Amino acid sequence: MTTSRAAARPDGPAATPPPASPLGRLGSWSYRHRRLVAAVWLLVLVLLSVAGRAAASQFKDDLNAGSDTQSQQAAGFLRTQFPGQAGDVAQVVFQTRAPVTSAGVRSQIIRTLGGLAGLPHVVAVLSPFGPGGANQISPDGHIAYGVVRFDGTGDAIPDGAIQRVITRAQAAAAPGFNVQLGGAPVQKVEKPQFGKSEALGILAAVVILLLAFGSVIAMLLPIVTAIVAVAATFGILDVLSHALTVPSFGPELAALVGLGVGIDYALFVVTRYRGGLRSGMGPHEAVVTAMATSGRAVVFAGSTVVLSLLGLFLLGLPFIYGAALGAIIAVLLVMIASVTLLPAALGFAGRAIDRLHVGPRPRAAQAEAPGGQGFWWRWGRQVQRRPWLAGGAAIAVLVLLAVPFTSLRLAFTDAGTNPSGYTSRQAYDLLAKGFGPGSNGPLVVALALPGHTGQAGPVAALRGRLAAQPDVRFVSPPQYNAAGNAAVLTVIPGTSPQDSRTSALVQRIRTVVVPGAVAGTGVRTLVGGQTAASIDTAGVISRHLALVVTFVILLSVLLLVAAFRSVVIPVVSALLTLLSVGAAYGVMVAVFQWGWLGTGIDNGTTAPVDPWIPLMLFALLFGFSMDYQVFLISRIREEWAAGAGDSAAVTNGLASTGRVITSAAAIMICVFAAFVLGDLRVLRVIGLGMAVAVLLDATVVRMVLMPAVLQLMGRANWWFPGRLDRAIPSFLSEAPAATAAVTAHPITAKEGI
Repeated sequence: MTTSRAAARPDGPAATPPPASPLGRLGSWSYRHRRLVAAVWLLVLVLLSVAGRAAASQFKDDLNAGSDTQSQQAAGFLRTQFPGQAGDVAQVVFQTRAPVTSAGVRSQIIRTLGGLAGLPHVVAVLSPFGPGGANQISPDGHIAYGVVRFDGTGDAIPDGAIQRVITRAQAAAAPGFNVQLGGAPVQKVEKPQFGKSEALGILAAVVILLLAFGSVIAMLLPIVTAIVAVAATFGILDVLSHALTVPSFGPELAALVGLGVGIDYALFVVTRYRGGLRSGMGPHEAVVTAMATSGRAVVFAGSTVVLSLLGLFLLGLPFIYGAALGAIIAVLLVMIASVTLLPAALGFAGRAIDRLHVGPRPRAAQAEAPGGQGFWWRWGRQVQRRPWLAGGAAIAVLVLLAVPFTSLRLAFTDAGTNPSGYTSRQAYDLLAKGFGPGSNGPLVVALALPGHTGQAGPVAALRGRLAAQPDVRFVSPPQYNAAGNAAVLTVIPGTSPQDSRTSALVQRIRTVVVPGAVAGTGVRTLVGGQTAASIDTAGVISRHLALVVTFVILLSVLLLVAAFRSVVIPVVSALLTLLSVGAAYGVMVAVFQWGWLGTGIDNGTTAPVDPWIPLMLFALLFGFSMDYQVFLISRIREEWAAGAGDSAAVTNGLASTGRVITSAAAIMICVFAAFVLGDLRVLRVIGLGMAVAVLLDATVVRMVLMPAVLQLMGRANWWFPGRLDRAIPSFLSEAPAATAAVTAHPITAKEGI
């Protein structure tokens, strides 16, 4: 009856009985009021875009704010006792063909630095030829640098003021007179080119969707849904950046996540809708069915990503809040668009969704039809025939890829990992060449002196002990404040800021050198500077690592327990996801820390991994793994609840989801991998890690390891104590009866392997 009514009135409300599922009702409402839904989304997008443009973004890259570390205390002490030296500094680095001390070159350097002195927000310019500037000229005499001190720190310095300094200084460059600028302020304004990675990811998604659907209209729906949600996210982030610490890479991270999951979620819904049409449903009924099944799984999977990302708020670092919040907003908007805008778009498309064919009719469409035994059906049978062999081989692959993970080193990277075309990278390389790598990350030792007299001895003693350290290249003479109750020493390490020996040096200075030099003198000492601040922030993240990991794993297990009414499947899922995440981490280490893919992908230098990246990846990947797990296991459970045997349910579930999961994974992989081609190293690392993790999770884990484990566990997969069944609410109820035609498959409960 339902099918005949659908055929008679494909677009009318009477084609579908009152849906029991809330998402089915929402999908029905969106379908019937599609013009209103589209108009509201358009209005919201315009308003958010206008608000974001009017507010103008104020992204902040202060990765050390919000913590009470020793380096932060040192920064506060310097602001109080040395206000004239509290601002950030930039280095103007000169590389000359003739010696810098020659008359012509000397006058050219003095003239260039003099032109910077009167610029806005510049409070001082220190020449290499002024008092105390002897150490600003390299031993070979061909590299020198001046110091530009600004009147603020971090994001308090306007980008325009920094850019004016860069432009004015580089205007003096000439053949044989190279001028480059480095330092934290310069890095702040060197933003990566926005849009290139996103465009490449969308282009790849278009190609894959065309291959999967064979229809231009079906391809456009997931793309448009994701783009609308991501564009709305940008406007929200622009406004929020005035109240929160949103890092400059926050919008790109949100785009990376939003495009990946947005296209992914819409793909599942559109696939289910097309399946409903092929089974004889009308467009309205197919929308309700798609929302009641795939839509519910989308909401569950997206909610899991959001909840996993909330674990990052346990770190207590504002810049992590901003980065996580951007990803959370993108996922939330993608979910809302998937259950409102997408049903409305399906209403506009109706049965015309398969028009505008590209190439021959996809074989995948035949495989989805009831009674088909396509590739994934046969694949599932092969895995089930040899579950120990298949499972063992999959685990061996994951463990082998995870081996480099044991060498993971966490540390904030510096300008030495920037693209070679950035002026901050060229200044970094010149300073390292002329003065040693440690010149790019000086340490600041601040001393609070208890009296005005008799303190030169402890300060001199400390300076001598610092200079005697094997990893210290130079210690500046002490500078005293006007009151004589504070002093500052600048320590130039012999190693780069991201070198493990620099971290060890900071620890040794704080715990051994300083206490030994000032014991019994009443002098209080703080070790700070940008390098020390980065080391301290890495320590804060490391101390919270176990807490965040435990939160995400427990949350994932509990949500899967509630979703699948099973104890075994959630535990197995968490363990297998840990394996795939470990393998992704191993690939990251091999590429960015060991340099296995050459100089192109790592900007020509190997370096440790920024400490926040593994945690961000862990939260995201555990959430993403839910996508495929929910779509695969919920389909298997539908088969099992409909009467299929344990083995048959697994094979049928794999047969009906394998093509969609691999297509969705291919889109995610391309979107994430496109960010590997961008300029910013942190997004390159995240993009590669996520692309590899999704590849492994959707193929090795979901298509090989999970079916093998489910086959070995048999009926134990669905064991669920009655007490837990009554205590834990169900998030994914059984599919409505209307889906019976869509979920019908050839294997019966009596069939074996």
